[in-house]
Amino acid sequence: MKKVVFSILGTTLDRRGKGNERWERWRPTLSMCQHEEFAVDRLELLFDNHSKNLAKQVTEDVLLVSPETEVTHHIVNFPSPWDFESVYSTLFDFASNYTFKPDSEEYLVHITTGTHVAQICWFLLTEARQIPGKLLQTSPTKRNETLTGQYQIIDLDLSKYDQMASRFNQEHQKGTHFLKSGIETKNPTFNKMIEQLEHVSIRSSEPILITGPTGAGKSQLAKKVYDLRKQKAKLEGKFVAVNCATLRGDNAMSALFGHKKGAFTGATSNRPGLLKEANNGLLFLDEIAELGLDEQAMLLSAIESKQFIPFGADTPACSNFQLIAGTNKDLISQAHQGKFREDLLARIDLWTYKLPSLKERIEDLDANIAFEIERFSKKSGYRIHFNKTAKDEYLRFSRSADALWSANFRDLNSSITRMGTLADGGRITLSGVKEEIERLKTKWRTTHHSSGKPYENVRLLLPAEKFDALDHYDLAVLSTIVETCKKSASMAEAGRQLFNISRKAKASSNDSHRVKQILEKYGMAFENIKGRP
Repeated sequence: MKKVVFSILGTTLDRRGKGNERWERWRPTLSMCQHEEFAVDRLELLFDNHSKNLAKQVTEDVLLVSPETEVTHHIVNFPSPWDFESVYSTLFDFASNYTFKPDSEEYLVHITTGTHVAQICWFLLTEARQIPGKLLQTSPTKRNETLTGQYQIIDLDLSKYDQMASRFNQEHQKGTHFLKSGIETKNPTFNKMIEQLEHVSIRSSEPILITGPTGAGKSQLAKKVYDLRKQKAKLEGKFVAVNCATLRGDNAMSALFGHKKGAFTGATSNRPGLLKEANNGLLFLDEIAELGLDEQAMLLSAIESKQFIPFGADTPACSNFQLIAGTNKDLISQAHQGKFREDLLARIDLWTYKLPSLKERIEDLDANIAFEIERFSKKSGYRIHFNKTAKDEYLRFSRSADALWSANFRDLNSSITRMGTLADGGRITLSGVKEEIERLKTKWRTTHHSSGKPYENVRLLLPAEKFDALDHYDLAVLSTIVETCKKSASMAEAGRQLFNISRKAKASSNDSHRVKQILEKYGMAFENIKGRP
């Protein structure tokens, strides 16, 4: 491949004395062509109208030391050599109009000559691949032993530098580890999601939508994204969080967008609002689906224009906030029902991440237990730990079908807090674990029936006459099976959870068939439970 070098004529360094005196000193443009192992096939020489004579002299000298080098002249006038915008624009136009042939030519950009501004612009254009090449740096030797000097080629593809690539990978690993609160998670789907979120958190300031069930960790993850961006100097303002379910009527408008004194009864002073408070920071709107349609419209306008009108004001206020929204609802379904604005959804779901429930990440349970124990120990000021028998029993129950974990990681946090508080000497024993298991069972049983309509999950799947004809025992069994099926991706997965003990005693087990038989007995099907036709 032909070697092509782009170089700005050095009006000072390339002009070294008159007559033969110029051969006694190092000249950068000439030195490029004096290395036997570095043959330049074509030199694209850039200079302004005032440097034509110097360009002619340098070209003649290049042809003397390297007859095989073709020198092409380009008259490029910089309106102001020290004005970054004008220099960049001029070099950008030059590069845009140049015909590159990367299949047959190798390109190098000489960054030794020209003003510092021009050198920076060369770098940026090459780094952005506007010029598909590498950088070339020339310099004299330390004691001027030779007029040829030395050169160095710099490839801006950083992945080719082992040490730098390693450092970048280490920083990336630190970022993902940070977002996971230091928990060594094993769930591949969750880990892949966090890995991408780390990139997005650093490289983008566009809205992020975090979905998932209550207690899955949406608030904690939003705060971690904020902390990571703050570390990387991507924002400098505060982290402002609000649960939109607590905002109603005028209070919603006032809380989000602020109000002017006298805007409504009780508005005795000006209020800046949460959007203003999050200026240059991050605003986390949890349960965003609970906002009214009017608030949604104003929020959309504020996201797009960074401006909004406080309640009762005549002029807009400004806030350069970044946004993370959280919800446990299906916003697409909400939009189809007219409960959520489709244009707002389209604006906030550029980056959407669904946090799995604790049951869906059951392989991460052990690591999260260790995290909760460490968190409790720091908060309480004393260490707690399980004995082996107690931990084995807690893990067995936690992974069983009886463990609903309906509030997800909030349930786990509360559970560890209770056991840690009651642990004499900081040691969680088997009796303490058994007591906690009974508490959890009672809590989930009470929560499940607190609506006043026991076994509502079964009632929704059966005709009224069939539901009324079932014994309480059958309803209890069916309710557990339905909940397990809802949380399982397949009948086989549901069967493994439902028959986790009895299946081990069978020579061969067909988990799907056992679940199917039970459901068919009551006129039910797995597909109906999952909401699929």
